[in-house]
Amino acid sequence: CRQKANMLRQGIFCAVRNAAVARATVVPSVVTLTSVQHRHKMTAAPMVYISGEEMTHYCMNLIREKWIEPFIDTSKWEYFDLSCHGRDNSDDKVLHDAVEAGKRIGAIFKEPTVTPTEVQRDLLGLKRAYGSPNGAMRKGWNGITISRDTIHIKGVELGYRRPVLFERHAVGGEYGAGHGVVGRGHVKTVFTPENGGDEVVIDERTLTDNENAVVTYHNPLDNVPDLAHHFFSRCLRMHVTPYVVTKKTVFKWQEGYWVAMLNVFNEHYKQAFVDAGLLDNCGGELQHLISDAATMQIIRWTEGGFGMAAHNYDGDMLTDEVAQAHRSPGFITSNLIGKRDDGVLIMEFEASHGTVADMWNDHLNGKETSLNPLGMAEALIGAMQHASKLAGDGSEIENFTNDLRNIIHKAMASGKGTRDLCGATGLTTEEFVNYVGERLGRVYGQVDDSEMQKLLAAFDADAKGSLTYDECKALVNKFKALHGKDTIE
Repeated sequence: CRQKANMLRQGIFCAVRNAAVARATVVPSVVTLTSVQHRHKMTAAPMVYISGEEMTHYCMNLIREKWIEPFIDTSKWEYFDLSCHGRDNSDDKVLHDAVEAGKRIGAIFKEPTVTPTEVQRDLLGLKRAYGSPNGAMRKGWNGITISRDTIHIKGVELGYRRPVLFERHAVGGEYGAGHGVVGRGHVKTVFTPENGGDEVVIDERTLTDNENAVVTYHNPLDNVPDLAHHFFSRCLRMHVTPYVVTKKTVFKWQEGYWVAMLNVFNEHYKQAFVDAGLLDNCGGELQHLISDAATMQIIRWTEGGFGMAAHNYDGDMLTDEVAQAHRSPGFITSNLIGKRDDGVLIMEFEASHGTVADMWNDHLNGKETSLNPLGMAEALIGAMQHASKLAGDGSEIENFTNDLRNIIHKAMASGKGTRDLCGATGLTTEEFVNYVGERLGRVYGQVDDSEMQKLLAAFDADAKGSLTYDECKALVNKFKALHGKDTIE
């Protein structure tokens, strides 16, 4: 019975359903056996696929082989190898090309990559130790924010019970700092206007130590309103209470970030949040949290149901804390949001963890591994769905990716997950990928001709090689009964 039900789901159900559910409209007298077609491969919309290395790259190769390639035509995807050797062999041209393609296409999936140390440079035989590609991506895609949210699985207790959303300003701060180590002397920071106006001395100080690290950075504020709109609209959609996090009581220059966020909230979102009851515990106003307080509340608010937006560095640190409170970085998403000049959102999706080097070493040494690919799977799903949205035709891919997510979640909730969730009885890396792939195949795999003919023949009462309306209805009702659905009268 299960096999027959699966056959129905794999291609014949759509054909017979149209005849069975017809009522007042014209009902076809028969459905011939030749009118039922094989399931075709779905075509994925254009997308940039950035590959990395080590354990996560190995796992993503398995995922593409078992979960994607049997069912999806990915010929419109553009691939870029950002492994250490990929960047070294191209003198980092591959990074430039990936950024340009991402800007053009607007949907990007990225595997975790390695930022090599000097030791790794020598070990791998690289010409130089290449820096993190993230800065080039954030700049090239006009990065606004990095969205990091908790992932939830029905039936599995992780950390927070309700969603937690986080927006980390994608530009500015220490990550783009200039620096130098100097001795005793005088330091002056001077701003020179683009239009040739008078210079402004930002800071001037005397250094009395023999060794000093001098650091200069700035925080762009023009895109903070875009960040605010993205943040508040997501909080409203997910029904969570928003908070803005700064250290503006000490760092006075952070006041502008808070003011920009507050202005957008009051003008565009406040009433909607009030109506939704999301400010009932906040005095009816958008709340500001000092970063010290945010650190404590992330641990205390285990119920979840909140969102935070912060500067670049604070966001980096606080989202790591959220990840630990929600079990691990494997249960947190990480999406870079940027904007093209024409206003189209550029969205890059990746896992919030690294390449899992220790597990890769175990794999190379022939040991069993059990890598949980949930963060990467969520990123791939998000990238494919955004690509389909940009292409204007996403229903088929959206259904497939939602089914993929459901199968992954059900596997993890039923004890068929990896060992970080299921303990010693959990599946290995390869076993989990195969398990999910096999269940995807039950829904989206090719229909076997002989089995399909046998199944249809079982309902062809008069053996004429076709199904009447009543025979179609009997077939549909058989399927519905097997799946606990109401039958057609």
